[in-house]
Amino acid sequence: MEPLSHRGLPRLSWIDTLYSNFSYGTDDYDGEGNEEQKGPPEGSETMPYIDESPTMSPQLSARGQGGGDSISPTPPEGLAPGVEAGKGLEMRKLVLSGFLASEEIYINQLEALLLPMKPLKATATTSQPVLTIQQIETIFYKIQDIYEIHKEFYDNLCPKVQQWDSQVTMGHLFQKLASQLGVYKAFVDNYKVALETAEKCSQSNNQFQKISEELKVKGPKDSKDSHTSVTMEALLYKPIDRVTRSTLVLHDLLKHTPVDHPDYPLLQDALRISQNFLSSINEDIDPRRTAVTTPKGETRQLVKDGFLVEVSEGSRKLRHVFLFTDVLLCAKLKKTSAGKHQQYDCKWYIPLADLVFPSPEESEASPQVHPFPDHELEDMKMKISALKSEIQKEKASKGQSRAIERLKKKMFENEFLLLLNSPTIPFRIHNRNGKSYLFLLSSDYERSEWREAIQKLQKKDLQAFVLSSVELQVLTGSCFKLRTVHNIPVTSNKDDDESPGLYGFLHVIVHSAKGFKQSANLYCTLEVDSFGYFVSKAKTRVFRDTTEPKWDEEFEIELEGSQSLRILCYEKCYDKTKVNKDNNEIVDKIMGKGQIQLDPQTVETKNWHTDVIEMNGIKVEFSMKFTSRDMSLKRTPSKKQTGVFGVKISVVTKRERSKVPYIVRQCVEEVEKRGIEEVGIYRISGVATDIQALKAVFDANNKDILLMLSDMDINAIAGTLKLYFRELPEPLLTDRLYPAFMEGIALSDPAAKENCMMHLLRTLPDPNLITFLFLLEHLKRVAEKEPINKMSLHNLATVFGPTLLRPSEVESKAHLTSAADIWSHDVMAQVQVLLYYLQHPPISFAELKRNTLYFSTDV
Repeated sequence: MEPLSHRGLPRLSWIDTLYSNFSYGTDDYDGEGNEEQKGPPEGSETMPYIDESPTMSPQLSARGQGGGDSISPTPPEGLAPGVEAGKGLEMRKLVLSGFLASEEIYINQLEALLLPMKPLKATATTSQPVLTIQQIETIFYKIQDIYEIHKEFYDNLCPKVQQWDSQVTMGHLFQKLASQLGVYKAFVDNYKVALETAEKCSQSNNQFQKISEELKVKGPKDSKDSHTSVTMEALLYKPIDRVTRSTLVLHDLLKHTPVDHPDYPLLQDALRISQNFLSSINEDIDPRRTAVTTPKGETRQLVKDGFLVEVSEGSRKLRHVFLFTDVLLCAKLKKTSAGKHQQYDCKWYIPLADLVFPSPEESEASPQVHPFPDHELEDMKMKISALKSEIQKEKASKGQSRAIERLKKKMFENEFLLLLNSPTIPFRIHNRNGKSYLFLLSSDYERSEWREAIQKLQKKDLQAFVLSSVELQVLTGSCFKLRTVHNIPVTSNKDDDESPGLYGFLHVIVHSAKGFKQSANLYCTLEVDSFGYFVSKAKTRVFRDTTEPKWDEEFEIELEGSQSLRILCYEKCYDKTKVNKDNNEIVDKIMGKGQIQLDPQTVETKNWHTDVIEMNGIKVEFSMKFTSRDMSLKRTPSKKQTGVFGVKISVVTKRERSKVPYIVRQCVEEVEKRGIEEVGIYRISGVATDIQALKAVFDANNKDILLMLSDMDINAIAGTLKLYFRELPEPLLTDRLYPAFMEGIALSDPAAKENCMMHLLRTLPDPNLITFLFLLEHLKRVAEKEPINKMSLHNLATVFGPTLLRPSEVESKAHLTSAADIWSHDVMAQVQVLLYYLQHPPISFAELKRNTLYFSTDV
């Protein structure tokens, strides 16, 4: 927690900061908790009204970040006890009365938390347990002990405050309370696990979800409210809340206890123990459980925050969005000069009571934002990869740190541009009293997370409100302290020892799913992270009208430094009226979603690793295995010469008496007939089992090929075509010419490049050249439909470049270094070669052969 300071005023220590903002009903604050404007006594330090109350921050650190001032167990100078002893003792009573009232509330909260524990334990031993004993013990860990400690403390302190006199002693009670802080240490260490367990159990068990969303807390004895509803998550945070409160009260009591009072040394000892505890306990308490207090004294918790791209005034802006329990706030980080604290500037906010999600048909068309050309996005990726390699080389050769910093800065600039310009999935929110706002996200998963988090909060009884400029300033000021996402999600922000992710191919089989309440048309999609954001990579077929879909579909997903796999389960919508005006696509309903970390130890084995992912009560079973890029780059010639896969193209065309292999012609024809408008054609993986079935049919030259093609999913046919080129014993553009293609594409003079690239085509064997030109024209026709299929020339070059150019194993050995290098150098050049020909005016075989340019250098 950062100490506050006014310009020109000395920094206050952490506890003074807390103290100066804490009130026990003294006359400095009005009934609403607003500070009255009284002139401070001469020489005193004034504090802005910003709630830094320890009850609202989990940073249980006894040190300020900036100054490192530790809390002194003796009261600060100028506040020495003993001055006006009578008034001091009266203040003691005020402090204790306030603390006793809050202690009663705290005990009621702990009681509410313990209430479901007994019935849950009782069902754990039955045939239908809600939770297992282990889960119960994890979630409610040490709550009973903490309750007993505070109940005893309260029962002993209460009569002393009620029968107050100047000689009353209670230091020994605080000393005992402080000596039992070890229980809190155990609670804090388990806190994160307890929350995660509760969250997982809520997702997989509706009964527990209902219990955890509405726990009834008894109101104080004199309160009109008999009960209030609180979530389990909020109650689990209360013990952490309490430790800081107790420390503050001790500090306060000491201020108003005469030095010669028998309580003084005992309170001093209790404060010392508490402070040592605060400075030693794990400060890494989950920062999501943080909050600020509104001037009306209500708790406003931060539930979620993150960086999103907003479309504002026709352009993309990176915003930091904060979701509190009652308001969504969109902010931007202010630029500050060196040494100054960073601050947020609020762009807009919507009270959750006024926030609505327009349905696709209601939302007006979004302001025109020109999508960033794909080839420019790919160029950025290539630059990022190249810079990454340069940084690694500099580090390996113990290069200058200044050079490394310069490269990192360049890399950050490119990553920032990529983050800003790559998202395309619209996420619109609307203020029922006014404006709509549009964000663009890169993943449906992310959109669903934000929507669900907001809708969950909206189930509570929320009131509309308007924030005053001061309230807004306080709330925006708290964002910097409370935020859980500190850095823009780019790899240049990562530490060197963080995992670089996996490069290669992830094979995933989506087996089946269960847990659906009613029959539906169901399918799954797979997403992996790439360059800091998530991309959809594969989609199963729709399993119609079922509660237990069995897909058993295998996909091969290319990984580019990926660390996570996400699985989303959808219900297919066939209603044409549900078209999203922002991107012209029908919106399918997300039934469940889950994410797993791609742990290299688990994944990098030769065997399949089977797992189950739980999402909102739905369980999806899947298997996966990983092949590193250098393994997957191998071309293995077929040992038999009868089929078409793994056999030289010249052998196949001669056997078939054709100019272009039959498999290439048939797959291209089928894609052009019914797949040319398919979103992500050639990019979305086909089902591996379907591709293998087609491969077997083509290899056997089965008479049922055409019938099978007409029935097969179009992504499987596209995948079969890619597999054919990938399994050629040498690339379509040949091993011999590979180095020349690499040199030709690097030429900067356009005329020299044209001469070289055309000469290289003429040098290809005829079957290779004719097949290449045939495929080139097909890919151009696919790219003409880019507005519908989202596949640009650059997208297609990225998919097919390595497939058509990657050299066979013998040739590639010279080019292989690290996995990232393979991507950043060879693959970039392979993509550029194919893109050159795709962007070239039509090239005819006859024209090429007839046209003998003055380019006669031997290759």
